[in-house]
Amino acid sequence: MSVSHLMSEINGFVWGPYMLTLLVGTGIYLTIRLKFIQFLRLPAALRLIFSRHSGQGQGDIPPVQALTTALSATIGTGNIAGVATAIYLGGPGAIFWMWICAVFGMATKYTEALLAVKFRHVMPDGTMQGGPMRYISDGLGLRWLGWIFAFMGSIAAFGIGSMVQSNSVAMALKETWRIPDVFTGMVLGLLTGMVIIGGIRRIGKVTEKIVPVMGISYVIGALVIIVFHLDALPGAFTLILGHAFSPAAAQGGFAGATVTSAMRFGIARGVFSNEAGLGSAPIAHAAAQTSDPARQGLIAMTGVFFDTIVVCSMTALVIIVTGAWSSGATSSALTYLAFEKGMPGGGGLVVTLGLVFFAYSTMIGWAYYGEECIEYILGIKARLPYRYIFCLAIVFGAFQRVGFVWDFSDTMNGAMAIPNLIGLLGLSGVAARLSKNRVIR
Repeated sequence: MSVSHLMSEINGFVWGPYMLTLLVGTGIYLTIRLKFIQFLRLPAALRLIFSRHSGQGQGDIPPVQALTTALSATIGTGNIAGVATAIYLGGPGAIFWMWICAVFGMATKYTEALLAVKFRHVMPDGTMQGGPMRYISDGLGLRWLGWIFAFMGSIAAFGIGSMVQSNSVAMALKETWRIPDVFTGMVLGLLTGMVIIGGIRRIGKVTEKIVPVMGISYVIGALVIIVFHLDALPGAFTLILGHAFSPAAAQGGFAGATVTSAMRFGIARGVFSNEAGLGSAPIAHAAAQTSDPARQGLIAMTGVFFDTIVVCSMTALVIIVTGAWSSGATSSALTYLAFEKGMPGGGGLVVTLGLVFFAYSTMIGWAYYGEECIEYILGIKARLPYRYIFCLAIVFGAFQRVGFVWDFSDTMNGAMAIPNLIGLLGLSGVAARLSKNRVIR
């Protein structure tokens, strides 16, 4: 059995029905426990992003920079290649399950950030350290489980935050401009190292500038194509909703998909994209300058909305309205094909540049996540060596087989999610109590 086949088998087990049930079930449970906070408080959460009352409290970076750092890690190749892969493997119906994952994931992300701020720890150099490893260890008293999360997180960063990103960019640049994979990996590794060497404060300043620009530019490009194909938009939603509950028959280069495949790949790619339940984003939110865990939880909640409901939906609709979804292409190549069909001569460039900037920002954010996880295990002395190893992984990932890279990332995500979800369920009462009187009305 080859390594790629073995990894695929392990990934299939990790992301089987038990994991999907645990992820969505946790989101549903937290939604009920928090009294449907994502439906009732989303407008207030969006207002907080532009609030003047930010940066009030102990922490490393302003609350909005914590959000952009988290978004830099979530708005990545999952929004371009991940959405396309979900459609290729699960059909248009996978997008419906991606939306379901996002709706309940907002409650999950709220809880993660709230607990991260509540149980964060001040390090010897004055910086903040927080996230699942802290709230599992200090909140639940399960130090061994917190250690497992940190160990898995430090490894997972090399997949979702490093190799997947450089791999997707290398594929796009090789297809578009025939740039060698190794060269792409080396440049990305160097550019990432230039930012992460300055720690969370430099990361926050960089992401605050590039995340809004790259996200808005990509969405505008997608909207232009959708406007040109408005007549196909009702049919796109019909396909998404129809194949969410019935099999998608084979057509063109599309091999067909079952409802189970739509659910599995829709939820898996949704989690890969918005990371709700993984426990990654709360590591960034723990660094926010705030004294109110619930306020930061609301700000964090908007990350899922922007990532999946907005950006992922734009990618999915372009792929479907242009008819590219049944072409047989997959990953970033499918999204490239869809944008090029929708906007000949310029659409492909939108995808290529989007991949480059999305991937670059994701690598910056995940470098911090992995660094904080290894720091929890080995102490501050592990920071610098980890940064160098992370940049080397970027180079290595650029020329790996795409199937292996994606399976490795999905498997590591699952390994992170299990201890984090245990922590969220065990501390849901704490989250409910903190939210009752302190959430902005």
